[in-house]
Amino acid sequence: MSKKAAFITGGASGMGFSVAAALALRTHETWDLHLVDLNASAGESAVSSLGKNAHFYQTNVTDYKSLSSAFEKAYSVSGRLDFVFANAGIVERDNFYEKHDLSSVPPEPNQLTVDIDLKAVINTAYLAHHYFRKSAKDGAKESPSLVMTASCGGLYPSEFCPMYSAGKAGVLHFNRAISYSYHLDNIRTYATAPAIIKTNLMTGEEWKSFPEHYFTPISTLVDAVVQLVDGGDLEDSTGKKIKESDAWGLTVEVNGGRWYYRDPIPFCDENMEAMMKYTSMENQLARIEKTKREGKA
Repeated sequence: MSKKAAFITGGASGMGFSVAAALALRTHETWDLHLVDLNASAGESAVSSLGKNAHFYQTNVTDYKSLSSAFEKAYSVSGRLDFVFANAGIVERDNFYEKHDLSSVPPEPNQLTVDIDLKAVINTAYLAHHYFRKSAKDGAKESPSLVMTASCGGLYPSEFCPMYSAGKAGVLHFNRAISYSYHLDNIRTYATAPAIIKTNLMTGEEWKSFPEHYFTPISTLVDAVVQLVDGGDLEDSTGKKIKESDAWGLTVEVNGGRWYYRDPIPFCDENMEAMMKYTSMENQLARIEKTKREGKA
């Protein structure tokens, strides 16, 4: 069996789950594991536990040059990428609703949460597309997979963390927006929406505000992600089955010991459904080409 290669972002807080996913992959098949994180000591510790086929690159996922350099290094080592896990994420700790002196302009809000939870995921997906295409071999049947970590906070509004909630909702919608075009290149995309999992996303003191009996085991999310990477026919915890030909672009909500394939929001009416078809790549590229031809005439 040929060795596969995975590129896994840990972000500023997600390295715990990234390592769990990497461990699951390593025991499941033969993988080169490429982990990226800003925290060098955490990254080096992680790869030391993963064996000789694990590599770490200190990376600022909010910096495109840093992120693209890590992709290039991973590709140069393995000569291919088969799975990209955009798992970077943090949560804001500032009070977005804090009242300020009305006699002056309030300070700019800290939007690092949006930079990591949404913008870095977009850049990771963008680079994944490039390196998946670069990895494609003539006659290859297997399709690479991109899994982006969103959150239950992207499905249900989180009052204290509105920027986190917005960023994660953006990931869910971004996945659905890119899924068809990526699928045309034989690339499967997914977004997971896990419930509260006790990772290093927050401190021990911060976790005390959540009743532990509501936490979701990290193993549930790992199992869901591994199933997505494997591909084929899929089935969620309710028995909902999705054939391999349709098993892409999914939103996967994870809660407790179960996971659920969530349907997109239905169109409000036939008029909206018909109108949105005009936003397709096929339609818009035809418009662009027509404009170019008319400009040359």
